[in-house]
Parts: sequence; C-alpha cells; structure tokens
Amino acid sequence: MEAFFVSSGIVTLAEIGDKTQLLALLLAARFRRPWPIIWGILVATVVNHAMAGAIGQLVADYLNETWQHAILAVSFLAVAAWTLIPDKLDEDEAPPVGRYGAFVATVIAFFLAEMGDKTQIATVVLAAQFDAYVRVVLGTTVGMLLANVPVVILGNVAAERLPLPLIRRITAFAFLVLGLYSAWMLFQPMLTTDG
Repeated sequence: MEAFFVSSGIVTLAEIGDKTQLLALLLAARFRRPWPIIWGILVATVVNHAMAGAIGQLVADYLNETWQHAILAVSFLAVAAWTLIPDKLDEDEAPPVGRYGAFVATVIAFFLAEMGDKTQIATVVLAAQFDAYVRVVLGTTVGMLLANVPVVILGNVAAERLPLPLIRRITAFAFLVLGLYSAWMLFQPMLTTDG
C-alpha cells in the first residue's frame, strides 16, 4: 500500500498548478459540464500513466540495482527542481475544444498534455522505484483526480485561492527526499562494509 499512498500523494501535490490543472480549468470554463470532463481526465490519465508505469517497470527489470538507484536519484532530483518552475498553458497548447464534446476533447487534450509532463515522469520513476505497477498507476491516477476534480467542480474560485508557491515548495521537497533516499540506497552498500 506504500506504493499507492506515496504515488497518490506525490502526484496530487505535483499536479497543483500544473498545466493539466490549468487545462482542467479551461475545459470546465468552456463546457460547463463537469462529469464528462472528469471521466475524460480519468480515461486519459489511466492510459497515459499505465504506459508510463510500464516503462518504469521495464527500467526496473532491465537495469541492475546500482543503475536503478542512480537513475531514480537523478530523476527525483530533476523533478524536484522542475516542480519549482510554475507551469502555464500556452495558447498554442490549448485544445481545439469547439469541434468535440467535453469527454472527447478532455481525453485527447489531457492525454497529449501529460506526454513528457512531470507527473508522467514521476509515474515512470515511481513504478521503477516500487515493484508495484498496479498500485503506482492507481495511486498516480487518484492523485491526478484529487488535484483536478475540485478545479473542474469549483472552477476559478478554488484555483485562485491555493497557495501555489508553498505547494510547489512542499512538492519539490518531497521529490528531493525521494531523490536523496535513492542516492542513499545507491551508496549505502559502499558505506556499510562487512569488516
């Protein structure tokens, strides 16, 4: 269960102020129909994070433990730094929502917006760290929903009241701790010798 709770907590925090959360706000304002948007977020996230988790599991299966810990440490530290940079949704990234219904527009837009996003990278890293593919994917999906569903339902009111700089710092700190833990796991065999 640790994999589920860590994954959901990390992704919930990382998603606050992220471009996909801004996208959820844009879709909610455009369509004013929360349930098709929420279902679209769910479908897009499950597909995207299932693929990311599979990549994480492949990394874990094909790399030895030393390489795994080195890559995990660097990845977590990079995501920690990345988290401190506020996201914005550029107008050219905004989906052409007028042609599609709320559900289809949300699935397509969220799937594409998550490609290479920090929460997708976090899913790869978490799936490599924990040997619990299903729990990680479920956890990261729940994290996405915990961060985005309130935005869809409450709209602009909730988004404007969140202390985004503080949330970014807490998230960066969580990734930093995971990165340092992975680095410690890398060097721990060298520090403890059977003397």
